[in-house]
Amino acid sequence: MIEHIKGETGTQRTLGYTVEVGHPDGGARCWLDVSDAHVNRHDVLHGGIAATLLDNAMGATSSLTADDSGRVPFLTISMTTQFMAPAFAGKRVTAAGRVTGGGRSLLFLAADLIDEDGRLIASATGVFKRARLDTGGDA
Repeated sequence: MIEHIKGETGTQRTLGYTVEVGHPDGGARCWLDVSDAHVNRHDVLHGGIAATLLDNAMGATSSLTADDSGRVPFLTISMTTQFMAPAFAGKRVTAAGRVTGGGRSLLFLAADLIDEDGRLIASATGVFKRARLDTGGDA
């Protein structure tokens, strides 16, 4: 069953995107209905917001390797993003993450950001590491 995670973080509340977990392929989705609040001076989706959606889709997909909630914390170690086409206000864009490799300490992921017409807006690859919970001791 697909679960919609909304308003869980300050970034999510500010930008208004939704994270979906529970897809049969094991990947998380992150979607946003692009509005005037999300566009740059050229009236297209701001690249930083596109990168945020891709990062969240890959991070949640990483989390799904640890449990089904998609909430186990993973840190982005590195991320490379390529922008292919503009996205416009009034359109929904969806980033879908997938694991491409990794081992015990690092995961390699990829994600594509596609608009509702099926056009590839941006893609990204990243390296993610499971976060250790702070035990309150010295580092």
